[in-house]
Amino acid sequence: MHFVNAKSILSAKNGMNLYRGCSHGCIYCDSRSKCYHIEHDFEDIEVKANAIELLEHALKRKRARCMLGTGSMTDPYIPLESKLGHVRKALALADRYGFGFTLITKSDRVLRDLNLLKAINDKTKCVVQMTLTTCEEDLCKKIEPNVSTTKERVEALKRLHEAGIPTVVWLCPILPFINDTEENIRGILEYCIEAKVFGVICFGMGLTLREGNREYFYSQLDRLFPHMKEKYMRMYGMQYQIGSPRNDELMRVFHQICEDNGILHDNAKIFAYLSSFEEKNSPVQLNLFEKSP
Repeated sequence: MHFVNAKSILSAKNGMNLYRGCSHGCIYCDSRSKCYHIEHDFEDIEVKANAIELLEHALKRKRARCMLGTGSMTDPYIPLESKLGHVRKALALADRYGFGFTLITKSDRVLRDLNLLKAINDKTKCVVQMTLTTCEEDLCKKIEPNVSTTKERVEALKRLHEAGIPTVVWLCPILPFINDTEENIRGILEYCIEAKVFGVICFGMGLTLREGNREYFYSQLDRLFPHMKEKYMRMYGMQYQIGSPRNDELMRVFHQICEDNGILHDNAKIFAYLSSFEEKNSPVQLNLFEKSP
């Protein structure tokens, strides 16, 4: 790891990256793309040394409270977080100043902060988003080698639900000829049903490849799935959108299962939910409307 001082921490949409780079080793990671200008080795995590100071300053200056977010670029619960605790400190600030929070992760380390997630959700709204790509543990360990397995993530989702924390699953990426099977989609959604997730985000069955992540992905295909790289190159060339040939049938399965089980599966509605700040009434406020004895 190495440390830098950042000039700012919150984006225009109130997202933040406390770390840049990742050690999870997911073979398909879009954050390796050159367009994100990570100039250092991807596994050499860049830590924003002044992130928490910047965040507190930004929250104090906010005219209105809102939802804060992290995890779109780097998983907030990389192993380094256990040592530095930047995410925990950010959650504590959100709780102190009354902001909502949502985060995206593939790690059951999120349970370490269950008390803070619950404290935020009791006052406003806190949503944990969890990525699931395969229901097969062996395949999970291949394509996402240094992260919690699917079953471990599902157990975390169940614990979060029991604590009253709403959860959303990202069903992606679905890698053509690797995990684009009906059995896999049904298996993931069965886990979602068991965990009582609020919604599932899915942009289609496939993945995206750009300069930077394409080269890494293909090198891992060579290592893990012999001759698969050549199949991809013949079929997709240098395309950005890599769609599964089974997309249409699998998307029908996806939407039908979600609909039958009361799981929100409209991406636009889920994103609207994630971004909307909600302030919950306190018992004192409710008592104002009660008649005196």
